[in-house]
Amino acid sequence: MNIQQSAKISFLLYAMLLITLVLVAGVIMYLSHATTTEETLRSDKNIIPLNGPWKFVEGDNMQYALSNYDDSEWETVDLTPPPGAHDDDVGLSGFVPGWTAKGHPNYSGYAWYRLTVPLDGITGNDLALAAPPAVDDAYQLFINGSLLGSAGDFSGTVPTIYSIQPRMFLVPENVKNEGKITIAFRVWMSPASRGPDAGGIHIAPALGEITHIEKKYGFQWEQTIKGYIVEVVLPITFILLAITIFLLNKSGKLTTRSCKWFITALVLLGLLRLNQAVYFWFQIESSYQAVILGTAILRPLMLGSWLMAWWEWFDLQRPKWLPKITSVLVLIYMVIQLLGLSWVTNSLIHTHYQAIVDYIRLVLLALMLFIIYKGIRKQGTKDLLVLAALLFLTIGLFPQEVSELHVIPGIWFPFGVGVSRGQFCYAAFVLVMYTSLIRWHRRSFSF
Repeated sequence: MNIQQSAKISFLLYAMLLITLVLVAGVIMYLSHATTTEETLRSDKNIIPLNGPWKFVEGDNMQYALSNYDDSEWETVDLTPPPGAHDDDVGLSGFVPGWTAKGHPNYSGYAWYRLTVPLDGITGNDLALAAPPAVDDAYQLFINGSLLGSAGDFSGTVPTIYSIQPRMFLVPENVKNEGKITIAFRVWMSPASRGPDAGGIHIAPALGEITHIEKKYGFQWEQTIKGYIVEVVLPITFILLAITIFLLNKSGKLTTRSCKWFITALVLLGLLRLNQAVYFWFQIESSYQAVILGTAILRPLMLGSWLMAWWEWFDLQRPKWLPKITSVLVLIYMVIQLLGLSWVTNSLIHTHYQAIVDYIRLVLLALMLFIIYKGIRKQGTKDLLVLAALLFLTIGLFPQEVSELHVIPGIWFPFGVGVSRGQFCYAAFVLVMYTSLIRWHRRSFSF
């Protein structure tokens, strides 16, 4: 390798590493910055949190939307959150458990929430309502019997679920002179969403003058964007690393290293992570489509690709059955995952299918550890950085298996935003891989 070639490779490696570090630093700065806070919004007297108590009932009847409907026999539900409460995923403020934690553990389907609110204490001519940004799974909003808006598609026999996003609705002019309004939420939860804290409204809506509600609406969107910004930046770093590996391999500097499978695995992992942000930021795919694409297609292909990537990285030739077994397992994984979707099979069969998928993942994890063992046997521990990168990657690829060890927490909330263990590990994997490639380049040039 001449000096000019070495300089080009050095520039490539350091440039890609610098871009990656800038992206990571940018995310940290963005997460740490806030235009407003939950405490500021809570102290705003022009924003009325509609904590209730709400009237609640299981079942479905469109008469429930009418302002004069007698709901005195319904049970009451309080949506007041404890101080500092947030969801356990992205950090949405004001989160409370759903109806499965409040006496309805096995219920899914339709339910209604009703609340009558006097308007005489609310100032301002233009009133707006900030809808709840966390609901299982879809809702329609009625004011005094009239449909004001919805989240989800209720045109079919069964509602089509999309991500629940922050929404703001203007209160109609014709109801503001009535002295009070009756707000009704018609909520539908899929059987697939049943869980310990699932069901219905998780964050109370708010009512107030539009300029003040806009602040809360903007704050909720800021939390939603922050909650998934890492899922956009990580794929970018994966693509940058894939480009780096491709260019090094094309120049002949990685003659014994993987190119095809490593790039494929990085791209598939990036697509899987990016799909999270696409689903929650844009309503271009339903929850069914998101699960099919992410859980049943991209995840199995991604796991299989990573096994083959490290098989080639370590230049392994034996056992020859391992690539074939990997392909078969990935195919079975995809088929079982599709057949086991909760809206395709009943809950009992779904449980059996899910158990099979869990065993397949364990086998794939065992094969990954076997490949690592074979790689160490062949190449030794001379490149500890690659082994460290492999450790970070494996922790990210197998989150539920790692969680069973109860060693590393599954999620942290720096700056009040949920960042998962896997996201930290993927970032560490990329940085360590660049460090390893730079170290490899220095060694090869010195010789």
